[in-house]
Amino acid sequence: MLRIITRKFLEVFVFMLMITFASFLFVRLAPGDPVLTILNVDELSVSQEQVEQLREDMGFNKPLLVQYGHWLIAFFRLDFGSSYVTGQPVMDMILRGLPATLELTVGALVVMLVVAIPLGSLSALYRNSWVDQMSRIVSIIGAAVPSFWLGLILIDVFSVRLNWLPSMGRDGTATMILPALTLGLAISSVYVRLLRSSLLDSLNQEFIRAGRARGLSEGRIFFVHAFRHSLAPVITVFGVSLGSLIGGVVVIEVLFAYPGIGKMVVDAIRQRDYPLIQGYILIMAILVFVVNTCVDLSYRYLNPELKIKERETN
Repeated sequence: MLRIITRKFLEVFVFMLMITFASFLFVRLAPGDPVLTILNVDELSVSQEQVEQLREDMGFNKPLLVQYGHWLIAFFRLDFGSSYVTGQPVMDMILRGLPATLELTVGALVVMLVVAIPLGSLSALYRNSWVDQMSRIVSIIGAAVPSFWLGLILIDVFSVRLNWLPSMGRDGTATMILPALTLGLAISSVYVRLLRSSLLDSLNQEFIRAGRARGLSEGRIFFVHAFRHSLAPVITVFGVSLGSLIGGVVVIEVLFAYPGIGKMVVDAIRQRDYPLIQGYILIMAILVFVVNTCVDLSYRYLNPELKIKERETN
């Protein structure tokens, strides 16, 4: 296990260098003058000398590789810099917005589990029944409907017409229900069909027939053996699709005016707040690495055959 973690850290180090340089390059090559955006003025309301002075003070007149090198050295000192717009430390701004994003993500995952596990399990147990057909229809609709459109529908129904739930902000559990429901329903459709397919494959394995021959109850066979075995590909796909989940959180936060780091970085992109954008990309890359490492470790636990193969190899 230590070898796996060490290899992961080496991989993430190279990955971080690549993704930070690519994001650093693309952000700065975007059209427009970042200095004028930061000053929030047009070219006629400020002198060229003032613009050039600010550009020199912020280091924009240096080559990109030099700018990136300075940022990378500061990062190794755990200094993400300060926001160009607010002047506040980037890390403080991210840490203030991160709890809101994490609670929204956790809420969406809870909704996904509540929807995907029962529907996927029932579809596998009652294959080709009306339950399976209904699950398939729900999955197709969920995959076809964009998350922002679903969010607008939920706002119209539960906030505008019924006036049951607030449609924006973050003030207690009630404000989190609609965003979490929107994001959870949007991602659950994939996992319903994936869990169904994985369960059907598990139920046809030799160890399931051996369990029935030994007289194990169907409930124990399903929940202890088949369900555990079927979780491995589901968790693997979750680790791979984590980037899409993070992108979905950004869209939902903007739609519901939810004050997380997703909405914060959208504002930063519009204002060309480079330090905040770079800090966000770095934090998300670290988060993806941590989750994928946990996925790899859990896969070894859920799939004992992998341990046996590694022992035979060694």
